[in-house]
Amino acid sequence: MTRKTSRRHFIRNAATISAAAWAIPASTLMSAPSTPSKEQDFQLNANPLKLGLMTYMIGAAWDIETIIENLQATKIEHVELRTTHKHGVEVSLSKQQRDDVKKRFEDAGIAISLASGFSYHYDDQNELRKNIEGTKEYLQLAADLGAEGIRVFPNAVPEEGNKDRERILRQIAKSASECATVGYNLGVQLRLEEHGTGTANIPVIRQILDYADNPHLYIIWNCSNSDYTGEGLPKGYEGMGLEAQFDLVKDKIGCVHLRELSTNYPWRRLFSLLSASGYKGYCDIEVSPASCEPIRYLQNYRALFLALQNAL
Repeated sequence: MTRKTSRRHFIRNAATISAAAWAIPASTLMSAPSTPSKEQDFQLNANPLKLGLMTYMIGAAWDIETIIENLQATKIEHVELRTTHKHGVEVSLSKQQRDDVKKRFEDAGIAISLASGFSYHYDDQNELRKNIEGTKEYLQLAADLGAEGIRVFPNAVPEEGNKDRERILRQIAKSASECATVGYNLGVQLRLEEHGTGTANIPVIRQILDYADNPHLYIIWNCSNSDYTGEGLPKGYEGMGLEAQFDLVKDKIGCVHLRELSTNYPWRRLFSLLSASGYKGYCDIEVSPASCEPIRYLQNYRALFLALQNAL
């Protein structure tokens, strides 16, 4: 009996609810607010930053033909050709060879830059002059190839309190400035990398830029841990965060060197800062060691690079 009664009550209640639902005006149902899903809120970023490859480890053993083939396969738009590596893009190239290299990259639709090992911290003035003049030769090579810029190093300064610290900082700045002017006249950007002992942090790089006082000198943002941890920075900058450091140099960034995107570096924040600043250059992959599956690695890297910008 109980079971039959419950069933009868259920049918009667269901009919009542159904009738009530039909009694609700259609206009009320149409105007009822809905909670948008996260998918509805998502907006695809149509203008992500541009990805390139620095041939530090991945690409170090590739010749020009392989570089072009692999970058096209992985949709990477730029390559920073590091000196001494197998591609052989060096100052020893003849004019015909330079013209050939330029045409091959242009035909492939791949932009290029060059990465030298020249630096300006030497106490030996003959060695310093050798690096300055070597930079100028390399700038000419870059101009002949249609390269956008070249990389140079600071590359070291004494610790704070050392009497030679300011002298070396000013020497680096003066040398870089001399080369930057030559580069500007050739249509090539000189880029001082955030790299080296005592110079692998943004406040010191900013100090060098100030001493150089040259509008044609640019830097490579090197994604050092100190960029966001604020650790190991010079006096007056201790604990400075990513946004504040970025503001010091945001109008002087000529290139960005990326690390593994799985690290704790605040990649989304950096990419947002670069986009908001109007940065139009490339973000070049510079990782080690080389992958045993470079094509798959680069494809996955590009996917994560785009995903971190909401562009995928």
